[in-house]
Amino acid sequence: MRNIDNPTRILVVDDDENVRKTMNIILTKKGYAVDLAASGTEAINRAKETVYKVAIIDIRLPDMEGVELLTKMRETIPKTRKIMITGYPTMQNAVTALNSKADAYLIKPVDIIKLLGIIQEQIQLQNEEMEFSQQKVSDYIESRVRENSFATS
Repeated sequence: MRNIDNPTRILVVDDDENVRKTMNIILTKKGYAVDLAASGTEAINRAKETVYKVAIIDIRLPDMEGVELLTKMRETIPKTRKIMITGYPTMQNAVTALNSKADAYLIKPVDIIKLLGIIQEQIQLQNEEMEFSQQKVSDYIESRVRENSFATS
């Protein structure tokens, strides 16, 4: 269930205006807050200003390859989940994308039902990572407090 007051933010990066518009309509109807970028540079600038839960990135962009964008996007906590899409599927593209830390890889035309499922799955994984990180921090603080209380006793 998405929070209407604080919707999940998704960045769609594709040089094809029709793809951006279509994804914007579909994802917005599903309750996501969507930002669009037509190039890698535009995506990097948007990611500097906003933390996205998910980025949907085309493999071929006018100013850089999508896998290059994967490495240039600022790392966030929790990690922005990156879904690569391509109209030029090759085994090499898939391997390169996944080795560059893409979280999923889809072929155009994108099956919307599959995309929505992958988005939900990636958000769930991200939430689990966040809970794990918070628990680790809490455990660390608790152990430090105990150590300090023994030291002062």
